[in-house]
Amino acid sequence: MKRLATLILALGLSLAAFAQNYTVKGVVLDNARQPIVGAFIVEQGTSNGTSAGLDGEFTLRVPAGAVLEVSCIGYVTRTVTVASEQPLEIILEDDMEMLEETVVVGYGVQKKSVVTASISKVDGDALNKVRASTVNDAIKGKVSGVQITQASGQPGSGSQIKIRGIGSVNNSDPLY
Repeated sequence: MKRLATLILALGLSLAAFAQNYTVKGVVLDNARQPIVGAFIVEQGTSNGTSAGLDGEFTLRVPAGAVLEVSCIGYVTRTVTVASEQPLEIILEDDMEMLEETVVVGYGVQKKSVVTASISKVDGDALNKVRASTVNDAIKGKVSGVQITQASGQPGSGSQIKIRGIGSVNNSDPLY
């Protein structure tokens, strides 16, 4: 009799615990109601999380009353409490301060404080001051680590662009 009561109690508790979990579906949008690709959705205080897909949609299984933390580079982090399995529409606000500290590199996005390599910037005003026939001629001498030379002495000939890089034993060519 005790075993039967214990079995019923264990089954009842496990079903009650299972019934309190929700499968939350939703979409993460920006101010213009455009989907935010790659936004991170994490249950606060845990490692349970996911990221938004190409259409900004996500699915996550969480317990009732869980607090979701939604974040993405360039946006203000937002927290949302899960009350039911109703689809969520989460709108993230632009974070102008963070955008000023962000550097876009050829292979992703990094914070200014993390970037250790030299970064040079040539804005449109600097290019407009020089009357050059090509962009290569316009940026010549304005960017450190970039060497632009005429391929030959013939007028109209192309330019050679060399950007410093790490050479190896078998290849001492520049990065570009």
